Amino acid sequence: MSRRTIVINLMVALALLLGAATLAYAQTVVATIPAGDGPTGVAVNAKANRIYVTNFNDATVSVIDGASNTIVATIPVGNRPDGVAVNAKTSRIYVANGFDFTVSVIDGASNTVVATILAGDGPRGVAVNTKINRIYVTNSNDFTVSVINGASNTVVATIPVGAGPVGVALSAKTNRIYVANFLDDTVSVIDGANNTIVATIPVGDNPHGVAVNTKDNRIYVANFFDFTVSVIDGASNTIVATIPVGVGPAGVGVNAKANRIYAANVSDNTVSVIDGASNTVVATIPVGVGPLGVAVNERTNRTYVANSTDDTISVIAED
Repeated sequence: MSRRTIVINLMVALALLLGAATLAYAQTVVATIPAGDGPTGVAVNAKANRIYVTNFNDATVSVIDGASNTIVATIPVGNRPDGVAVNAKTSRIYVANGFDFTVSVIDGASNTVVATILAGDGPRGVAVNTKINRIYVTNSNDFTVSVINGASNTVVATIPVGAGPVGVALSAKTNRIYVANFLDDTVSVIDGANNTIVATIPVGDNPHGVAVNTKDNRIYVANFFDFTVSVIDGASNTIVATIPVGVGPAGVGVNAKANRIYAANVSDNTVSVIDGASNTVVATIPVGVGPLGVAVNERTNRTYVANSTDDTISVIAED
């Protein structure tokens, strides 16, 4: 066999391998599910394969069966529900109701509200630490985070943060909570052990959504008005990359297993897919109109996007 033939064969083999890798991470919308009026927030219970969507305009939560992509329940909650988070261990779902200053607690077994907790002024984002059964709620109008004890459904601490806090995410491994402050372009880092601010990180213009990859301790922040995602190293609390995405990134979700990050771009109706290894956008997926919230079920490799203007949920498969 000639040297030229060997080189050609190697090139073909390499092309096939690259093609296989590309196919392995091909993202497509496999379903579009009608939701309520103004779907905004999304959360996933991976164990039960249930997806919870807040409908901002009709004060409900839609419950989706991930196996059939159908709505199996619609739960009335408070006024203008926004953020939502799940504690899979206790089967409790927490909904921030922005206009009545409350958090609705849903029992996932019965799909009923079992408690209503008074939070701060303008609750927006929600995150849950399942290890210690604590819930963190951003209050956008009084610049605080309410800390809720999940066992007693009571607020046990109120933490001052930056201006206009919206998104919140946490790492149960490090017991750090990350708050995106929309009005002062920062992320507040809270130590969950003592409920104190341990760092304030300047990010992009008007940070909105935030998500954590607990495997590599990276935090991803969607900067709404400069069309970027900031990547924070959780060990040093420094920006290690700034990634251009679509227009008006709002929500962000992480698939830690695939090392993929999904940013919902509300103004151009797309989702930017970021490769966490290279910090580059590897795909841009058209979804519904006005995508806001994003959540990932790593068990099924499905990503759920709340399209706030056309009242649908886009289901993205990564196969």
